[in-house]
Amino acid sequence: MEFERILQDIRKGRPILVYDFDDRERECDLTVASEFVTPETIQMMRKDAGGLICVTTPYSLAMELGLPFMSDVYWDDCEKYPLLRAMAPTDIPYDRTKSSFGLTINHRKTYTGITDKDRALTASEYAKTIFADEPVETIKRNLGTNFRAPGHIHLLNTSEKILETRFGHTELCTALMYMAGVKPSATICEMMGDDFGSRPKSSVAEYASQHDIPIIDGDEVIARWKEFKKDHPGAVK
Repeated sequence: MEFERILQDIRKGRPILVYDFDDRERECDLTVASEFVTPETIQMMRKDAGGLICVTTPYSLAMELGLPFMSDVYWDDCEKYPLLRAMAPTDIPYDRTKSSFGLTINHRKTYTGITDKDRALTASEYAKTIFADEPVETIKRNLGTNFRAPGHIHLLNTSEKILETRFGHTELCTALMYMAGVKPSATICEMMGDDFGSRPKSSVAEYASQHDIPIIDGDEVIARWKEFKKDHPGAVK
């Protein structure tokens, strides 16, 4: 019943909490389906979570639209800027794959791009734009027309096969969006603590109880994801 509650909350645009693994980041992310993000969502993430607010994109769609991994952009420009080669993300302590970071964007109707209402507009309109039932070339044109880069929302691209080679919050939260049947983009933000580190899982659990927000572990997401793919072949692009 708890998992169904999680899916229902996602469909209603409510926040959920996702913990990855004890042997990975050991972090909880506050997560909302990107299409439902509001200024109140961003304010909650900013005040209660405090980490970096990011928006995920499934790998195949990102590649189809030409939304690159930032590490690839840097690598492709390292002839001109050699320092970028030296700074390649080859030693991430919790991840053997390259960083999931993509572009940073603002919607063109934002002002500075950093306010709660500005970031909410960017996140929600981004999801609505990339999943529009339109030809790829039209979506590309709309992205260029309606968004500018760089900006204040960090895009994250999933790995090519979600939860097979990389097991980060980018993949965990995107998988939950697929399973909930919403547009598969998650807006996520790490829960930070008061001791200059990440907020401990036990403390996040107390927060979740106080605010009636469900929390799910990465292991359960992976198990549910395997069942989902078996029951819904072709649902994940």
